[in-house]
Parts: sequence; C-alpha cells; structure tokens
Amino acid sequence: MKWEKKGLIYCPNGQHGYDLHSFMTPSALLIEEDVIRIWGGVRDEKGVSRITYIDVEAKNPKHILAISNKPALDIGNDGCFDDNGVILGDVIRVGSDYYMYYVGFQHVAKVKFCAFTGLAISKDGGRSFKRYSEAPILDRSDKARYIRALHTVIYDGNIFKAWYAIGNRWECIDGIPYPSYNIWYLESKDGINFSNKDTHLCIHNQNNEYRIGRPKVYKRHQKYQMFYTRDFIPKDYVIGYAESIDGKIWERRDELVGISKSSDGWDSEMACYPVLLEYNEKVYMFYNGNGMGKTGVGYAELVEE
Repeated sequence: MKWEKKGLIYCPNGQHGYDLHSFMTPSALLIEEDVIRIWGGVRDEKGVSRITYIDVEAKNPKHILAISNKPALDIGNDGCFDDNGVILGDVIRVGSDYYMYYVGFQHVAKVKFCAFTGLAISKDGGRSFKRYSEAPILDRSDKARYIRALHTVIYDGNIFKAWYAIGNRWECIDGIPYPSYNIWYLESKDGINFSNKDTHLCIHNQNNEYRIGRPKVYKRHQKYQMFYTRDFIPKDYVIGYAESIDGKIWERRDELVGISKSSDGWDSEMACYPVLLEYNEKVYMFYNGNGMGKTGVGYAELVEE
C-alpha cells in the first residue's frame, strides 16, 4: 500500500471549554451522500476526554462543514466505569440507529486507570448518544483485569464480529507506568451481549513492543484487513497492519502499511489510530498525530493498493 498524506483537518482550541486540545481515536461514517461525520475524543484542562464530532465534505475532507458545539457523549456519572473520560471504539449503523462502542476510563487507587467498553445509542443521526447502560457491556475478566476495550464491530454472516484490546499488566518506562495490551476477537448475536470469556488471541506483542491495540478491521478484497497502533519501549508510536482469511487467524504484514511519521509538523512524532473510509473510487485514512491525537486529526488517501 501507498498513502498520500493530505494534511491536518481539525484540532480544537478550547472554544467550548471542554475541548482544550486533541481529537483522539477518530471514527468516520458517510452519513449523507456527500458528508462524512468524524467522531473523536477531545480533552479538557485535566486531560479528561469527551466525544464530539465534525462533519466534512466527502470529496474534500479538509473542508469542514460543521463542528458540534456540545459533546455527542459526555463523561459518565460519578463512580461509574466512565466517570473520568470516554474515547471512541467504533460507530456502526444498526437499522435506523447508530451504535457507539466507546471506552470508559476510571481512576482507581492502586493502578493508573481501568478502561472497559460501554455502548451508547443515537436516534438522531449520530448527533447525540444515550447510554444503553451505565455499566460496561465488555467488563473485566480473568484475562483482562485492567483493560477490555472494543474498537471494531462488523455485522457479518448474521453475527456481530468484534476486535478488542486486553490489558493485563503495566510496563514501567522511565519511572512511568504504561498499560500493556494486545488484540483479541469476540462474537455477539445482538451487538450488545458479549461473552466474558477471552478465548481467541489475534495479534500479540513482538520484540520490544509492549502494547499493540486500537484494531480497526475491514473486509476488503475477500479478506480481512486490520490496521492497529504499535508502541515500543523506546516510545515509538506507529501504525501496523495484518491480514486474515477468517478474521481470527492473522498474519502480520507491518511492512505493507505504507504510512509513517512525517519529518516535521503535526504528525512528526506519532502517526496512530488509523480508521479507513471508502468513498466512490477513493479510500481515505483518518488518523492522529503527535501526543496520541493532541495535535488533532488529519487524513491520507490510498494511491496504490
């Protein structure tokens, strides 16, 4: 693959108070014939994320059509699993509704945080979402004590197929604890009820990787393609790629990803959290840059398969 970078689209500047910086872990859907909606997590002065969105022109995503003036999903109630921030996993259409799978963060006493998966549903075209439950739909398990974060859901073969990250330990780098995680697979009959048993590992850390996550999976060219984000002990946050015939057994092909950090600018330190969208003959990749999205969201266009 070869991607042509088109540049930065958007980064908030605090105009609404809760959006001081960042547009993290974007998710994108074509909501009208010529409009793409991109949801992302914006951070306040304490680093707490809320989910909002922008609408961009489908034929030219650098042209912003609208910026939401309030969160599509705010933080949860005090004491709930998502009371200290929410970021995106995935947004899909289910009938006339939109399902938002999101990751909720909670501060706890003896580790940095816990992060589990919630579901919120929109009945107004994806402008606002109401929680399905104040409890997570993907909660902790024996193999996922700290993180169980769903990032892709595909309705395929009369079943909801899901790819998610499990975090079960912490890596201490220069005295700072970072979560270590890898990528797993689950299924659901209704997109709401998921098993609490983690049985199928898809992608594991290699060499000096200590975390590999935010899997975004697509069914293209009679195979599954997965784009994910890798982090190394030397702290080098980059995009990776893998392929699969059945969505369960994967072959890593990181050398084919075709996109990396720039020499300068908003994505010179990191290029991460990619999400793909096909529009007519084009394939877009929306992704984050430095600071895991602190500098905003930009995009690239596929020029060679």
